[in-house]
Amino acid sequence: MPHDLTVGYLLQQLQDLDPNLRIRLAVNPDWPFAHFLGASIIISDGLVYIAEDGQDGYLPPEVRDALAWT
Repeated sequence: MPHDLTVGYLLQQLQDLDPNLRIRLAVNPDWPFAHFLGASIIISDGLVYIAEDGQDGYLPPEVRDALAWT
């Protein structure tokens, strides 16, 4: 997996998923929480920024295991 993801790479990873699945951002292995993604997308200096929009709670253990954050 590339360190700097591109829009194309992200679209490729998501294209076969159910479009009704909800998305959460897994943040910080030391405090493994799930966060909502904000609806705003900002493009600046050739980068795309997606804002975090609040914490949803702890990551489920199976997600932490899959990320090797245990």
